[in-house]
Formats: sequence, C-alpha cells, structure tokens
Amino acid sequence: MESFKKLIQLSDKDNVLVVCRDIESGEVLQLGSENYLIKEFIALGHKIASRDIAFGEAIVKFNVAIGSALRDIKRGEHVHVHNIKSDFIPTYIIDKGTDV
Repeated sequence: MESFKKLIQLSDKDNVLVVCRDIESGEVLQLGSENYLIKEFIALGHKIASRDIAFGEAIVKFNVAIGSALRDIKRGEHVHVHNIKSDFIPTYIIDKGTDV
C-alpha cells in the first residue's frame, strides 16, 4: 500500500483528504493508521471523505468550510460537485441544470 503518496490531509480539522495522484476503483489507501476503500476512480486534486459526513454538514478543507453536503457521504467516498454545494456561490448541477 503505497498510498502515502496518494492522499494528504491539509489540516487536522478537515473532514476531507486531497487526492495527490489518480486513484483507481478498488484501491485500499492508508493514511496514518486509517484505511480507505475507494469504490470509484478519483482524479488528482479531487477529495474523499475522511469520515462519514452527514447531509447538511460543512465540508472542511484546510480548516475552512468550503460548502455543505447535499446528502450523506460515506468515509472514503468521492467528495465533489455531485454531493456538495458551495455556501458562497451558486452551484450548478449539470444533470439537473438548476441552481442549488
């Protein structure tokens, strides 16, 4: 498991981890003493949940709230525009074509 090169936590207050290299579906990554099963391809620069995140809960990256969860997000799941919304600017949902 050479995952130390694939994930980074920017702040100990964050509930997301940043992907430092593309991650393939089925990979098990380790950061510190924690393991994360990745269930889908996730591209460089995207985020995964470091723990379960509840609907409406703040998404925290670099100790700053960057948005809110649009639904429950499971630990290790991809965190992106399909399951979070910005609390600062309108978020456009591509498949629905509406503001959130």
